[in-house]
Amino acid sequence: MKHKPLPSHQQTEKLTLLETKTKKSQMGSLGTSDSTPNSKSNASGHASELGVSPSKVLRNLLAEKISGGMSRLESAKRKIKNTEKMKPKIVIGDGGYVLEDVPHFSDYIPDLHSHPNPLQDNPAYSVVKQYFVDVDDTVAQKIVVQKNSKKGTHFRRAGPRQKVYFESDEVKACIVTCGGLCPGLNTVVRELVCALYSIYGVTKILGIKGGYKGFYSCNTIELTPKLVNDIHKRGGTILGTSRGGHDTVKIVDAIQDRGINQVYIIGGDGTQKGASIIYEEIQRRGLKVAVVGIPKTIDNDIEVIDKSFGFDTAVEEAQKAIYAAHVEAESHENGIGLVKLMGRNSGFIAMYATLASRDVDCCLIPESPFYLEGEGGLLEFIEKRLKENGHMVIVAAEGAGQDLIADSLRNTDHDASGNKVLLDVGLWLSQKIKEHFSGKKRMRVNLKYIDPTYMIRAVPSNASDNIYSTLLAQSAVHGAMAGYTGFTVGPVNGRHAYIPYYRITEKQKKVVITDRMWARLLSSTNQPSFLSHEFIKGEEIDLEEHYHFDNEYTLCNGSLTDAITNM
Repeated sequence: MKHKPLPSHQQTEKLTLLETKTKKSQMGSLGTSDSTPNSKSNASGHASELGVSPSKVLRNLLAEKISGGMSRLESAKRKIKNTEKMKPKIVIGDGGYVLEDVPHFSDYIPDLHSHPNPLQDNPAYSVVKQYFVDVDDTVAQKIVVQKNSKKGTHFRRAGPRQKVYFESDEVKACIVTCGGLCPGLNTVVRELVCALYSIYGVTKILGIKGGYKGFYSCNTIELTPKLVNDIHKRGGTILGTSRGGHDTVKIVDAIQDRGINQVYIIGGDGTQKGASIIYEEIQRRGLKVAVVGIPKTIDNDIEVIDKSFGFDTAVEEAQKAIYAAHVEAESHENGIGLVKLMGRNSGFIAMYATLASRDVDCCLIPESPFYLEGEGGLLEFIEKRLKENGHMVIVAAEGAGQDLIADSLRNTDHDASGNKVLLDVGLWLSQKIKEHFSGKKRMRVNLKYIDPTYMIRAVPSNASDNIYSTLLAQSAVHGAMAGYTGFTVGPVNGRHAYIPYYRITEKQKKVVITDRMWARLLSSTNQPSFLSHEFIKGEEIDLEEHYHFDNEYTLCNGSLTDAITNM
């Protein structure tokens, strides 16, 4: 028997009544089939009541499960609206003030309920005069200014807020570590767990094992303060890690299925790009899930933030390798100690380790091109230094000199994270140096090559990085509880801030070789710069692009002259 369709407004009223009646019987997890006999029977009954076909009711029920109770049309409208809201949040103020704000639940979820922050009842903070960060507090990206300077770019200051948007017992958090190893990973995991437990009373925390793929591989462990109590004394990560494995839909489906509403993602710039995509998909679905990034890169190549955790430990550990190379070189006639350190595209570890050691005669980094043969080349400098001192120490970042390696040896392979697989510049340099001096009978060299990469990556973090990791973790938790999402936390000019993903993923931070820090290194090693006048002019153009993001920001960041003067 066919039923006469009801008018659209009556169908809406009936559907609303049906939603109320069937809410308890609906399955909440995505991917569960609705074609069971019970579902069909229920659909047929509801169809008789509504005067519509059973298949249409089934589609409506499935739409409700996918969209959390919304109709398909409402879900589509929200997705379109949320897509429009994914544009950067820029707030313009007086005097050239620009706030590059981070997303908040209130941007795309209506009728949010806030709660008093439980921190005010925490006895550990009873001596603190001011518990909470003012909602209008921001951190300036540029702090060296002149009297006529514009206020410039700012970021939202990190810290606890007076209002939170999660009840402690409703929070189900997860933590994942991705990419390569780095000192301090376990410390960050530990401090995230402890901050959630001790500050906010959150007890449901999952560890996602094996990187991004662990989300949909069902690899999880329950994290408690007792389990993570002493993991900061160990290197590596108890959660395991991997490169690649990013499948946005599968990851967000898993987050939704498990009822997770806070996601803490620890990783480098590639991982943070993945976190940004996860956040965008979550926002499109209109889910109340905070996605927070904690920047991890041993190379210290993440833009905007002062430094990444593990960097201080890496520089400290590199001293041991440089010291060993110096001992070897000094103990042999014409001894050369060659040390290769981490730094695919940025030479911060090599530069800072060189400055700290004072035993290095030449430092090679990706940002500073060099050449081997001819007047002013590296081989000529090595020969000159050996004649003067009888030995020398060379430090090379792993990404240095890749353009000089012969095409026949060039490797175009990429790893699972999309990074180009670099050839071993240390072995290549060793061979070239030996070949150069092999024809000089009166000047045979004794070269020792040391690669401490994996020894440095695997050590536990030092005291400085442990403290820093604690601040990062607590700032991340404060931000998530306050309803912020889609951001990375890190220090900007010494103050922790919430930074939108696009600012740290748009480019990598690199050593500016026309800056004073590189000049300090050159004065320490007394090596030539290996730079041509044309290259220096090119660097000045790059600086201008760096300080003038686009026309909108030109007035906020001043002139190139000001930028160079105030560096």
